[in-house]
Amino acid sequence: MTTHGDPEPDPDSSEPRHERTLDRALVHKAAVSEVFVTDVRPTGERTVRTAVQLPLVHAYYNDHVQSPATHDALLLLEAGRQAAIAGTHAHMRFDHDTTMIVDRFTFALDDLKALVIGPQPGSVLIDTEYIGEPNRAGRYRKGRVAQRYLVGGEPVGEHVMDVLFLRHRENDALRRAQRGTPAPLTSDYEDARPGDDPRRVAPERVGRVHPLNVVLAGELVDEAGVSAEFTPSFRNRSLFDHVYDHLPAMTLVEGARQLALLSLDAPRTTHTVGIAAHFARFAELDDTVRLSAPRPGPPDEEGRVTLPVTFHQNGAEIASVTMTMGSLL
Repeated sequence: MTTHGDPEPDPDSSEPRHERTLDRALVHKAAVSEVFVTDVRPTGERTVRTAVQLPLVHAYYNDHVQSPATHDALLLLEAGRQAAIAGTHAHMRFDHDTTMIVDRFTFALDDLKALVIGPQPGSVLIDTEYIGEPNRAGRYRKGRVAQRYLVGGEPVGEHVMDVLFLRHRENDALRRAQRGTPAPLTSDYEDARPGDDPRRVAPERVGRVHPLNVVLAGELVDEAGVSAEFTPSFRNRSLFDHVYDHLPAMTLVEGARQLALLSLDAPRTTHTVGIAAHFARFAELDDTVRLSAPRPGPPDEEGRVTLPVTFHQNGAEIASVTMTMGSLL
């Protein structure tokens, strides 16, 4: 099934193809360069298979110092999010006024070696299943999205999201109810947050090259662990592809990853291999967000370290993101 600029299906193959990206509207992106899904095809009543191409060069997703270089775990996470959204529109027949709000998710990579960057862009297939029941009006209001990632036909990772499906007016009403006042927009703050905070953590300490991709400032280390202020630049068009009235979940996950790398102090050899996140409230733009993590414990039998990161705003915990970090070798 194709809609609104989807690639035409190959009559001789049921496999999705990697020839050109979907219409950016199908994955809720403003920039074509931020679209990674190339095709989506139904495989069952509530299942789709999606093709994704992972770029070799990207100002955010390929800005890492780890060696050997692998396709970014957060790029795969974003690809899964895009695949899920595209499937709701192209196959589950959700209208374009529907927003997918992630309540919690788990993500795990099983084979980092299969994700080592080579001379060609990465080709991934994502199998997505939509789990849930419609209400009496026939609408899906909440559910679960379960995904499996495949490279060369072999599984390399899994992703499960618990989500709410809201129309834009419903989402706006929820935001007003939570805040009590209209929410400001990222466009209101761009001049005030250019990304040149003198307290910003040095890029190489969080596995980055470009300072624009650093989201932490004001690092504090004591016997309890490490904490920092969350200060992403709204001019980073990969993190803020369009105007938001909150800090998106993906930016919080990036903050948790950077705090984990800062805590472990091994940014060149440490890779993200697992994430478990819960988002209790929207992260507001007009209050300071601070994140913290305890001192890391010893690695497990596979050499992996799990580090819980919590986010606080205005005295309340708004999110928790547990990072599992490991080495390729």
